Amino acid sequence: MVEDYKGRYGTSSHASTAAAVDEGLRAYMLTVYNYMASALTLTGLMAYVTANVPALYSLLYNFETLPDGTVYLSGQTMLGFIVIFAPLALVLFLSFGINKMQASTAQMVFWLYAGLVGMSLSSILFVYTGTSIAKTFFVTAAAFGSLSLYGYTTKRSLSGMGSFLMMGLFGLIIASIVNIFMQSSMMDFIISMAGVLIFAGLTAYDTQKIKLMYMHSDGSETASKKAIMGALSLYLDFINMFLFLLRFMGNRN
Repeated sequence: MVEDYKGRYGTSSHASTAAAVDEGLRAYMLTVYNYMASALTLTGLMAYVTANVPALYSLLYNFETLPDGTVYLSGQTMLGFIVIFAPLALVLFLSFGINKMQASTAQMVFWLYAGLVGMSLSSILFVYTGTSIAKTFFVTAAAFGSLSLYGYTTKRSLSGMGSFLMMGLFGLIIASIVNIFMQSSMMDFIISMAGVLIFAGLTAYDTQKIKLMYMHSDGSETASKKAIMGALSLYLDFINMFLFLLRFMGNRN
């Protein structure tokens, strides 16, 4: 009777702990996705506002008028280049300084980053039609959701795939820099295709990594900072997959 009681008590205690961990993990992942979705919303709003307020877009872009009266975007101003590269500085600051800053500070940097990315992406609203941008966004959202769900639910370790994808990402960056000078349409097509595949894979890999980073014993401050960094990873995967898909699906103005 004593052994039976102990066995039941131990099983019940283990089940309760497992249930608490599962509930905490779901809440943690929901926080990650909420941060990411909020950042995407902010990015979209900033892109739309920047592209539709002359006082803003005239600070970032240069425009020229053709003899037939057509106006087109011809390049960035100096401030425009600063807005393009500022998010890179912020993401490095956040990545290397996350352990030293408060969660509230990390949130502010994250929102600032998302807003600046929105301003820098406002140029696509001048280049592509609104219909093709919306269509590409929804295709990206569907693909992202499926891949992230796979990364969350699969029992297979994706760590090996992650190493391969990171090597591919560095190769993609190098190839993109080289093609700035080569201006090869074939290489541009290959880079775009590789970019879609790499960030599709990273979506599943990062989701699993974020899930495995969760610790039931983390305090609220640590959990919040982990959620912000997880949201940043998924946000970058989404934005980059969207931009590479836009090269295939976007109809130019």
